[in-house]
Amino acid sequence: MSVENTAAESAKPKWRYLLPLAAFLALAVLLGAGLGLNPREVPSPLVGKPAPHFELPQLHRADAKFSQADMLGKVWMLNVWASWCAGCRDEHPLLVQMAKSGVMPIVGLNYKDKREDGIAWLLRFGDPYLVSAFDEQGRIGIDYGVYGVPETYVIDKRGVIRYKRIGIVTPEIVNTRILPLVGELNREP
Repeated sequence: MSVENTAAESAKPKWRYLLPLAAFLALAVLLGAGLGLNPREVPSPLVGKPAPHFELPQLHRADAKFSQADMLGKVWMLNVWASWCAGCRDEHPLLVQMAKSGVMPIVGLNYKDKREDGIAWLLRFGDPYLVSAFDEQGRIGIDYGVYGVPETYVIDKRGVIRYKRIGIVTPEIVNTRILPLVGELNREP
């Protein structure tokens, strides 16, 4: 047996252990990066695309319809909510405050709810919505990619979704993301 063969044989076991170690370290880095992501900031394939069409009865007036096309030419917020949603109650005072400020119209999408429960909820906590569309079966929520309620969308003058928030809208989100975006969108022709 030559000296070269002995050296090659002793080098093989080292690589056998280094390769799995390198794979483990790479996996650990990927998992660590994933754990650092905010689950509320899930990228939406709808951002940058036209808001899906809908025409639904209004919550307060079952005989009247509302469509996202009714808001063309305006920067507006679509807030998906329900009377059974605890998070909706948490964010609701902020929505009422925003509506009073007149910074933009807020449209509600009452999602998988009972009409009488939604109306009673708004009577009890205040109604920040220009109008609430009534999506009893949740079909429009599917088109908008709703994971759960609350969810909020900012839609521009051309009807394009420019922002999506999964979960509660907080004062920080309003001040750092939504209001600057709305200001920018209102300056666009």
